[in-house]
Amino acid sequence: MNPLKSVTGTIVAGFILAIIIGLVADGGFSLNLGSLIVWLHVFVGIIWIGLLYYFNFVQVPAVGAALADKEPGPAAINKYVAPRALLWFRWGAVATWITGVAMLETMKLGFIKTFLFQSDSLILSIGAWLGTIMLFNVWVLIWPNQKKILGMVTADADTIAKAKGVALMASRTNTLLSIPMLMCMVAFGHGGFAI
Repeated sequence: MNPLKSVTGTIVAGFILAIIIGLVADGGFSLNLGSLIVWLHVFVGIIWIGLLYYFNFVQVPAVGAALADKEPGPAAINKYVAPRALLWFRWGAVATWITGVAMLETMKLGFIKTFLFQSDSLILSIGAWLGTIMLFNVWVLIWPNQKKILGMVTADADTIAKAKGVALMASRTNTLLSIPMLMCMVAFGHGGFAI
C-alpha cells in the first residue's frame, strides 16, 4: 500500500521518516518530551498558518474571481473545499495553542508567567498573546460567520453579507498578527534579533 495515497498515510509516513532520520543523524535519536512538543507545535502551527495564508492569498481572491465568472462560480470551492479547509484550520489553531502552552510548561517558562508578562522573555509573551488573540478570532469571529456564509446555519442575505465582512476582517487581522507573532517565536527560539 502506498502511504502517499491518503492524507493520514502521508502524515504517518512523514513522522516515521523523521524518526528514522533522528535515529541515524547526530549519533542517535534523543527526542525528549520538550523537543517533541516543540516539534508538534511547529507542525500544527504550519497547518494553521498555512491555511490562514491559503484563505487570504488564494481562496478569497479565487472566490471573488469565480463570482465574476458564472461557470462554475464559487459553489465548488464553498461546498467542497472551504468546509474541509476550515476544519483543519480551526483544529490546527487549537492544537497550536495547546502545544504552545505545553511548550511553555516543559521549558519551565510557565504559561501563567508568560501570559502575565512575568517571564524572562517579553518577546515570547507578546508572541503568545498574539497567538491567543488569533485563536479567539478563529473560534469567535471567523468560524461562526463562515457557517453562515457556507449555508451550514440558516441566515438571510443581510446576515450573510455582514458575516462576510466580519469573517474577512477577522481573517485579515489574523494574517496581520501572524507576521509579528512568527517573528516573536523565531526571535525567542534563536536568541533574538540583536545585531
